[in-house]
Amino acid sequence: MQSNKHLLLFLFLLAFSVLSTSAQEDKIISLPIKVQKDSITAPLFPASVIDTVQADSIISDSVKRKPSLLLGKIKYKAKDYVKLSQKDQKIYLYNEAEIYYQDTELKAGIIILDYIKNEVYAGRLKDSLGNYSQLPFFKQGDNEVIPDSIRFNFDTQKALIWNSRTEQQAGLGSLGGDNMKVYAEITKKENDSVYFLSEGKLTTSTDTINPDYYIRVRKAKFVPKKKVIAGLSNLYIADVPTPIGLPFAYFPLSVGRTAGLIMPTFGNDPDRGYFLQQGGYYIPIGDYADLTLTGDFYTNGSYGFRTQSVYVKRYRYRGNVNFRYENLVASQKGFSDYSRSTIWNLQMSHSQDTKASPNSRFSASVNLGSSSYYQNSLLQQNLPNTQNNTLSSSISYSKTFPAYPSVNMSLTMTHSQNTSANAPEDNIDMTLPTFQASLERIYPFAKKDGIKKGIIQNINFQYDVNAQNRLKTNDEDFLTGRMFDGARIGARHRIPLTTNFKVAKFFSVSVGGNYEDIWTLETYKKRFDATAGENGEVVRDTIKGFDRFNKYGFSASIGTTVYGTFNFGEDKKIQALRHVMRPSLSYGYTPSFEQFYDEYLDANGNVVQYSRFEGTLNGQPSLGKSNSIGFSLANTLEAKVRDKDSTATEAKKISILNNFNISTGYNFEADSLKISPLSVNGGTSILNKKMSINFSAGLDPYAIDNNGRRINTFNIDNGGSWLRLTRANFNVGYSIDSKTFGKKKEEEEEESGEFDYVAQSGGRDDDLFGKADDFYDTRSNEDRSRNSDDVENPAWGTKIPWNFRLAYSASYSNTARQNEFSSHSLMFSGDIELSPRWKVGGSSGYDFKNKGFTLTQLRFERDLKSFNMRFTWSPFGRYERWYFFIGIKSSILKDLKWENRSQPARR
Repeated sequence: MQSNKHLLLFLFLLAFSVLSTSAQEDKIISLPIKVQKDSITAPLFPASVIDTVQADSIISDSVKRKPSLLLGKIKYKAKDYVKLSQKDQKIYLYNEAEIYYQDTELKAGIIILDYIKNEVYAGRLKDSLGNYSQLPFFKQGDNEVIPDSIRFNFDTQKALIWNSRTEQQAGLGSLGGDNMKVYAEITKKENDSVYFLSEGKLTTSTDTINPDYYIRVRKAKFVPKKKVIAGLSNLYIADVPTPIGLPFAYFPLSVGRTAGLIMPTFGNDPDRGYFLQQGGYYIPIGDYADLTLTGDFYTNGSYGFRTQSVYVKRYRYRGNVNFRYENLVASQKGFSDYSRSTIWNLQMSHSQDTKASPNSRFSASVNLGSSSYYQNSLLQQNLPNTQNNTLSSSISYSKTFPAYPSVNMSLTMTHSQNTSANAPEDNIDMTLPTFQASLERIYPFAKKDGIKKGIIQNINFQYDVNAQNRLKTNDEDFLTGRMFDGARIGARHRIPLTTNFKVAKFFSVSVGGNYEDIWTLETYKKRFDATAGENGEVVRDTIKGFDRFNKYGFSASIGTTVYGTFNFGEDKKIQALRHVMRPSLSYGYTPSFEQFYDEYLDANGNVVQYSRFEGTLNGQPSLGKSNSIGFSLANTLEAKVRDKDSTATEAKKISILNNFNISTGYNFEADSLKISPLSVNGGTSILNKKMSINFSAGLDPYAIDNNGRRINTFNIDNGGSWLRLTRANFNVGYSIDSKTFGKKKEEEEEESGEFDYVAQSGGRDDDLFGKADDFYDTRSNEDRSRNSDDVENPAWGTKIPWNFRLAYSASYSNTARQNEFSSHSLMFSGDIELSPRWKVGGSSGYDFKNKGFTLTQLRFERDLKSFNMRFTWSPFGRYERWYFFIGIKSSILKDLKWENRSQPARR
C-alpha cells in the first residue's frame, strides 16, 4: 500500500473556483551581472581543474575584510577558457563549465565565480539561431535541480533559481514508487532542506517537456524527499485549467512507508442513499508489516469496515491477514421492504521460506465467513467470486526429527464450507485439529546403506497415526459453542508390513499385510423401544468413554510393463507409434469381525445386528469376509513425428494419450453383485499442449430394478448392453494467445508475483469468471513493459496482442435411469489490445442445463499516458451493473480520480 493516502483532496472537496492565471514557461531572466572588459590583460588559465586562487601577498586595501567562510577548496574547469578578472574579482568559465565544492556540484554553459562574495552565477548558452543549450545542473547532496539560471552563495548556502526542474522519487519501498516532477519559475533555496517556490508545477507525467497534466501552485514550500506545502492550487489538463482546486494543499514526497489518509469514493445508491466507500487510514508497523483500515458509510444506516495487514521478512516468511464486515440495511425502518443482514469474511495467508527452518514449517491459507458474503457484498472486486461455491481453509504446522528413524509430525486445522444455494443445512465441515505422525520405512533385515535384494531384505514396515476432532455445523452456529455439539473424535493407528521382489525378471510382486487399531471417545448402543410412538422405534443411546477395535488384512499384487512400438519409416511424417501398457493384478483378504457387533430385536422379533462403532469418526469394522481380486490397466500412447525444423537432427515426440486407465474387481465372498463396476479415466493434451482433455466414466455390468437399485442380474440378460453407463465426465480447457503463432522464446517469462485477490478467495486464477476491478488499488493495474508515452498515437502494425481462454465441462448421470446431465456448461474469456493504449476484453459462458448465460462481463481500458480509463459492464443477469473509472496512474496522486457506477440489480 502506498503511504500517500492523504495527499490531494481534490475530488473530496471539489472547490469550484475559476483560476485564470497561467503558468509561465521558459521565462528567461538575464543575469544581473554585466561583464566589462578589463584594462589589464589577465592570463588565461588552462581548461583543467585548478585550486582556488591564492590571496595576493601585497595588501591593496587597509580595510579589514570579512574572513571567508569557505571550509574547503573550490575546483573548477571549462572547455573554452577560464578567465580571471582582478578588477571585477571574478572568474569567468565558458562552455562546459564545472565547479565542485564539498558536496556541491554545478555544471553549466557559462559560470561566473565571485571569489570575494563567494557567490557563483550560472546560465545557459545561446547559439546563433537563438536555441539554448547546456542548461545548468545543480547538485547538493542527493538533491538535483536543472534550472535556466542560478545564483548560489557558498557561505550561506542560499540560492536563487530561475525555471528550475527537479525530480523527487516517492513511493512505498518494495511496492515501488513514482517520480514527482517539480517545476518552478523562481525558486529560493533557504538552506539545505528548504526551498520556496513561486509559480510552480507538480506532475508525475513521463513527458517532462509537455506534460499532459500538472498541478499549478502559486506559492509553495518544498522540502526535498519529504513534502510540498502549497497555497492556492488547481489541476491543469493539457494546459487547460479545471475547477478542481483547493485553497491549500499538502504533497508528501517521503520515500518509504508513512501513515496517511485513504480517500473514499463517493456515490449514491437508491436503496441505501449516499455513500462514502473505501475511505480509511494506512499505518506502517515496523519495518516488516503494515495495517490498512478502510470503511464504507451509507446514509440509510448501512456500513462496512475492512482491515488488511501485509507482512514480509525476506528469507523468512510472508503473508497477509484480511477481515471484512458489512452491515447491510435495505430501505428504511417502517417500510414493508425493510431488511437488515450482516456478512463477514476472514482471509489469512502465510508462507515460510524453506531455508528459514528446514526441519519445521508453518503455513496458513484461510478463507471463511458468511456463505452469502461474495453474493451480497457491495464491492465490485467480489464480483468474480460470486461464482465460487466453496470456501476452504487450512492451517498447519509440521516438524521433522531427522535422526534415524526419522519422524514426521503435523498439526492441521481445516475448514470446508458449501456456499451454493442448494447446500445442505449443515454446510460447514471442520477438523479442529488433525494430528498426524509417521515413522520412516524401516528394513529390519537389510543394511542401512546397502542394496536390498530378495524377499527377506525387502521386508519393511512403517507406523503412522491420524487423530481428528471433526465438526459439522451451519452458518448460524458457526463460531459459537453450539458448533461443538455432535463433534466426533477418534484416532487411527496403522502398521503396514510389505515386501517386494521380481519373478521371471519381468514381473514385480508385492506382498504384505496391514494392521489398524481404531480409537474413539464415544460409541452408540441401539435398542428397540416399543413404547415410543404408535409402532415403537429404534433408540440410539450415546455411550461416553474410550473404546477401540482393531482390524487387519492381507494383500498382494503383481504387475509388469509391456512396450509396443510400430515403425512406419523415417521418411514418413509419423515415423513411429509407441504404446506402453502397465497391467496389474491385485488380491486382498479381510476377515470378518463379528466380535465387535451386538444384537437387538425389532418390532417383529427379528434379530438385527449392529456395531456400537457405527457412526463414529472412523466407522465400524466389516461384518463378513472380503476375499477379492482387482485388475487395472494403465496405458500411454506416444507418436514420433518428423520435426518441421529442417535443421533438427532428431524427431519430435508427441503425446497422444497421457493416460488411459481401466480398473475393476471381483469379490469371491459376496453373495451377490460380485463384479465391481468398470472405472475408466484418461486425459491428453493436443494443439501443442494448449488444449487439455480429461474424461472419466463408470460402467456397471448389473441391471437395476424399477426402484433404481442394482440387482444380481447382468444387464445384457435384462435386455440391455454388456455394460450400463452410470456416469461420465468430460472436461476441456483451452488457452491460446498471439504469441502461440510467433517465434518461441528460449526462456519463459518470469511471473509477476502480483497478489491475486480472486484466487486467494477460492476462485479461479484466470478471468473466466470475470476480473476483480478494485479501482482504489493501483497494484491491480497491469504494469506494461512497453512505454509508448513518447508516441502520440502508436500503431501495432500487423501484430495485435490478444489472448483467448475456453473451458467446457459436462457431467452425465444415469445411476437410476435418470439419463440426464447433472452439469453442462461452457465458459470463455479473452482480451485484445487494439493499440498500445486500447484494450478490450470480456468473459461469459452458457449453462446448457439451466439454459442461461453465466456471469457476463465486458471490459474496456484506455491508457491516457498519465491517466487510466476503464469501463466494466455486466449487461444482464443477477449482477447486472456497470463501472466507470478515470484517474491518475501514479500511486502518489491516485486519489485524483473520478468514478461512477450503476446500482446492482439484485434478482
